[in-house]
Amino acid sequence: MPFVRIDMVEGKPETYRKTVGEVVYEALRSALNAPENDKFIVISEHSPAEMMISPDYLNIQRSPNCIVIQVTLNAGRTLEMKKAFYHAVAYGLHEKVGLRLEDVFISLVEVPKENWSFGNGEAQYA
Repeated sequence: MPFVRIDMVEGKPETYRKTVGEVVYEALRSALNAPENDKFIVISEHSPAEMMISPDYLNIQRSPNCIVIQVTLNAGRTLEMKKAFYHAVAYGLHEKVGLRLEDVFISLVEVPKENWSFGNGEAQYA
C-alpha cells in the first residue's frame, strides 16, 4: 500500500498535476508491484519560497521546477525494484510533462505492514 505525497511549485495546470500523479502510479504498479486500484496520492503546491530545494546538492543542477515525491510503503522491495521505480518515474515525467531528469527528487519511506489502517479503525495488514 504505497501512500504518495508530491510537492511542487504552484502554478502548474490541473492536467500537469494529474499526469504527474498517473506517471507515479504507473511506476508503482510496474516497478514496485503495487496492487491495482491501490492509489493514494496527494499533490500539494507551494510558493517558490516554500520549496527550499538545494539547487546543486551532489552536483545535480536542479531548477525551481524540481518536484519532491515521497512514497511511504511496506518494507521489503529489493534495491533493483527501487532503482527501476526511480528510473520509471524520472523518465516517465520527462516524457509526459517535459520535466528535467534533474528535477525529480524521490524519497522512499519503508514501514512495517502493521503501520497501516485503510479505514474502519482497523489494521487490515496486521
